Amino acid sequence: MKHVDSSPSFSPSGMAQAAAGAGSGLRRWMPGLHRMLGYRASWLRHDLAAGLAVAAVTVPVSIAYAVAAGLPAVYGLYATITPSLVYALLGPSRILMVGPNSALAAIILAVVAPMSHGDPAHAVALAGMMAVVTGMICAAAGLARLGFITELLSKPIRVGFMNGIAVIVLASQLPALFGFSVSPHKPLPQLWAFCVALWRGGTNGLALFVGLCVLGVIALLRKRNIPAVLVAVAAAAAAGALFDLPGHGLSVLGALPRGLPWPVIPDVAWDELGAVLMGGMAAAVFAFSSTSVLSRSYAARLGERVDPNAEMVGLGMANFVTGFFQGFPVCASTSRTPVAEAAGARTQLAGIVSALAVFLMLLLAPGLLASLPTSALAAVVIASVAGLIEVSALRHIYQMQRWEFWLSMVCFGGVVVLGPIPGIGLAIAVAVVEFLWDAWRPHYAVLGRVSGMKGYHDVLRYPQARLLPGLVLFRWDAPLFFANAEWFHSLVSEAVKKAPGPVRWLVVAAEPVTNVDVTAADMLAELDKALRQQGVKLHFAEMKDPVKDKLKRFGLFSRFGEQAFFPTLGQAVSSYRRLMREEENSRRLAAGEGPADAAG
Repeated sequence: MKHVDSSPSFSPSGMAQAAAGAGSGLRRWMPGLHRMLGYRASWLRHDLAAGLAVAAVTVPVSIAYAVAAGLPAVYGLYATITPSLVYALLGPSRILMVGPNSALAAIILAVVAPMSHGDPAHAVALAGMMAVVTGMICAAAGLARLGFITELLSKPIRVGFMNGIAVIVLASQLPALFGFSVSPHKPLPQLWAFCVALWRGGTNGLALFVGLCVLGVIALLRKRNIPAVLVAVAAAAAAGALFDLPGHGLSVLGALPRGLPWPVIPDVAWDELGAVLMGGMAAAVFAFSSTSVLSRSYAARLGERVDPNAEMVGLGMANFVTGFFQGFPVCASTSRTPVAEAAGARTQLAGIVSALAVFLMLLLAPGLLASLPTSALAAVVIASVAGLIEVSALRHIYQMQRWEFWLSMVCFGGVVVLGPIPGIGLAIAVAVVEFLWDAWRPHYAVLGRVSGMKGYHDVLRYPQARLLPGLVLFRWDAPLFFANAEWFHSLVSEAVKKAPGPVRWLVVAAEPVTNVDVTAADMLAELDKALRQQGVKLHFAEMKDPVKDKLKRFGLFSRFGEQAFFPTLGQAVSSYRRLMREEENSRRLAAGEGPADAAG
């Protein structure tokens, strides 16, 4: 009996295919690592320099954002190291830097402050679980290819939300800038408590002086392409040590714990999970929205394309892992990514170098910023959040469309009055309502011919437009679906009633109609029946093939007949005229008269 070898083939072509398959899988699931495998030696010096530059900016900013989030300062560095390493392997963007964010700090504070009751360890656990939730939501949405959802928030809604977040962060940092603290954590009560404390003379003049100096240095140097935050914080820390500011009653950062924390599972009580889930969801929406915008803009600069779904997975995993290393929700950094680009970063190795540099600082020099006044940290956050305020964009929206301006103000007020988490829920709800309203009550028009103009035009805009007797041309500028189906029916019926004479044909200019659902299909069948009873035939012009396919599945195409569909409005009008001429000629012949004029 002949032996048949059933072992797998290891031919060169088979090995090549296997390698290609492995490379494809790596590129999909670990795009950062896949890019690293093709690393060029000439990139190394650029990535090293960029990583060190990013680390220099990262340390003071991350510390400031942790304090703004109601957490001990060192956890801002923990929330920088871990996500930078994870995103470097899983993130699709070449040079995007991830880490703490001032807007996310407001969302974290809204969850952490009321439930931690001043216990730093519990605050860290709550923030860590928020990061886990944020990561799970982002990663799941990316795997489900839902990267498009961030496009649902219109510009007016984004502007209103970000302006509201800016006010919340400012309200939380003003007391620290003036050298005192207040107990309320909601924006309006916090502002009120700040004003009361200010009125009663609670200001620490030295703290305010240091904070204003830091703000001034940042504002002055930022315009000159100098690492303003680094210089300002270094100067404030040096002044704190040189002039013994703690001895003059000024609150300072203090030495940071040495090394890194061990991974732990965040210890959160069952009755706290609801608030943590809501906070994590809000953080996920904001984190991916901001990351997606920044990722696309830098990809365009580099002549590359970034898959938003892969971006969502990379960001999600960075948050998920960070949550188990006592971090908190993070997103792409609008302050550190430009630093990386300006320093010549080529790949995510710059992020790895930055993370390692921060780790070495914690290991070798944890007391480097021990004398940094906390009012300086507040100034760093205020300088950062000032960039979130978009007055010019709001003015532009007001000039273009008033109702969208007021929509933006509703989102702004919701965030300030209700807080960032209900505020982002309100923003999403308003976005859905805005979308449904545009589709629920879309533009429509009865069309006619205008002398000297091609095509068919809205008779309301062009009262001189000519209507063809017995023919109504009706344009509908939206998909047909359950929310607008009955309105379409009533508008078409009204157009037939208002026609100057008996109507024979009604032609729907359907080019803008991109979809028809079951409810709308039933409505079209009812409309056709009602029109037939009035002696009116329903026709369609310029309908897209995918919409026709749906009508075929619904059984409507056969009901109307292929002759009811025309490629263009012009052909529909020509067919109607031809029919009218034929009927007129038949009438004339029956009456013994000559045929009608061929021109019609």
